[in-house]
Amino acid sequence: MIQAFYTGISGIKTNSTGIDVVSNNLANIDTVGFRGNTYEFSSLFDSMLATSDPASSSVNSSIGLGSTVQASPMMMEKGSFMLSDKSTDLALFDDGWFGIQGGGEPLYTRDGNFTFDKNNDLVTQDGYHVLGTMGGNIANDTLTTQLAEVPLKDVGAQEKLNFPKSLIYPPESTTNATFSGNIGIESATRTMSAGVIDPQGNRNELQLIFTRSASQPAIGTQWDIVATTKSLDGTTIYDTQNAQATFDEAGGLVSTTLTSIDNNGAPIAIDLGSDFSGVVAIGNSPLSASSSADGTIGGDLNGYDINENGEVIATFTNGMQSSVGKIAVYHFQNDQGLNRISGTRFEESSNSGTPLFFKDKNGNNIIGTNIQNFKLEGSNVQMSYGLTDLIVLQRAYDANSKSITTADQMIQKALSMGK
Repeated sequence: MIQAFYTGISGIKTNSTGIDVVSNNLANIDTVGFRGNTYEFSSLFDSMLATSDPASSSVNSSIGLGSTVQASPMMMEKGSFMLSDKSTDLALFDDGWFGIQGGGEPLYTRDGNFTFDKNNDLVTQDGYHVLGTMGGNIANDTLTTQLAEVPLKDVGAQEKLNFPKSLIYPPESTTNATFSGNIGIESATRTMSAGVIDPQGNRNELQLIFTRSASQPAIGTQWDIVATTKSLDGTTIYDTQNAQATFDEAGGLVSTTLTSIDNNGAPIAIDLGSDFSGVVAIGNSPLSASSSADGTIGGDLNGYDINENGEVIATFTNGMQSSVGKIAVYHFQNDQGLNRISGTRFEESSNSGTPLFFKDKNGNNIIGTNIQNFKLEGSNVQMSYGLTDLIVLQRAYDANSKSITTADQMIQKALSMGK
């Protein structure tokens, strides 16, 4: 009967711990990125009762001294995803952890409720810096290189992410212009034009005027070309070049003396093609004209977006885009081994192992999950299961308390029988 006291007391303590775990889960049911804990109980000091034939008995003949909390493992299921109104709110759709850092060692969280602080650092709501890899293509609030992707550095080389509120996409002057089309063989003026960008970022016009030459070769046709670069309103002419183009009897381009032209300080190479690959002079065929030119006008920052690969994409008013950074997503050999620092934040431990990055087939670091902005991951605790567990644990607590009361009554009765 004395043993019944210890058994009941251990049961009360065990179920009380279970109630604490479930209560904490329910209290954080609305906490963004929260991962709840479950509980595992084990028996204390199990011993087998003697039976006539233990091997043939199907009855569990063990007896112990109650129960204890074996472990309180983390619940690994993903929480539900919620829509938000901020592009800096991020949700991880698969395994992984965001890295954040205050004044000490990095911490890890599923809570992607991020924002920009006054220094334009990407931070948590309480000021912890979000870790990742900067593209290194921003200098003095100007984009220096257009990047499709920022390679993710190694785990130990991750840094605080900082993105300026104002960012300029510098103009890129036109260096090449290509023309194609059919100017026919009739004696008439044909015009082709292309939009070109000068070193100051202004959009100008490169115009080609084809006029059938007065003197024609014995075979084929010859055309005079006047090439002009000028402002869009036509008030300023930057350069004029006179040239000729010769076509064979089938209309294919044989030769041209037009090679380049100045565009307000920058030379443009002009490509009319060759044979039938560019400009042609074919009779009894529809006239046509087309052109293409490189170069980009300057633009101001529209904003930042984050794609599913964690790339931070800067978009500009000129329609251009560039990656300027990458959000780091960490992984562990054993997520269950992480030490919980607060409701949604964890630190590495000897049980979790050191943080690592997944790698692709070429050995490059990748985030190994999908990220989506304008979404947040909610708690993975379900109210229905939590309340059910709470009821079960409460009844188990009551049962253990009654076993103590029963044992006390039995001892009192035994003592009274000896009087």
